[in-house]
Amino acid sequence: DVQLQASGGGLVQAGESLRLSCALSGFTFDDYAIGWFRQAPGKEREGISCFSNMDGSTYYAGSVKGRFTISSDNAKKMVHLQMNSLKPEDTAVYYCAADIGWGSQNVGDLCPAGLGYDYWGQGTQVTVSS
Repeated sequence: DVQLQASGGGLVQAGESLRLSCALSGFTFDDYAIGWFRQAPGKEREGISCFSNMDGSTYYAGSVKGRFTISSDNAKKMVHLQMNSLKPEDTAVYYCAADIGWGSQNVGDLCPAGLGYDYWGQGTQVTVSS
């Protein structure tokens, strides 16, 4: 079965960095995308960054563009989210999820609202103090 496991969250000060990791298992196919999503208390879930394994395309939300970088390590079956220059407003539970199928190539259209991301891992808490 397809499974995802997010890790790497923690408590940091504003301006510091964290690297989140998403371990993938059961991915015996190529047509998928991995997305990072976050949800803060009282706020809607938002797509932060997504990566398509089909065409290599990426998506970044405007709030994190230039600060966060998504990357894929196929050998280790891991997807990472490098988060630099963290801000207090980045505080949230971060989730990784997978979109499996031909829709995985449309990360720009589907990532913001997580459309098609049907497989989710448990979240990891990121807290950024001011």
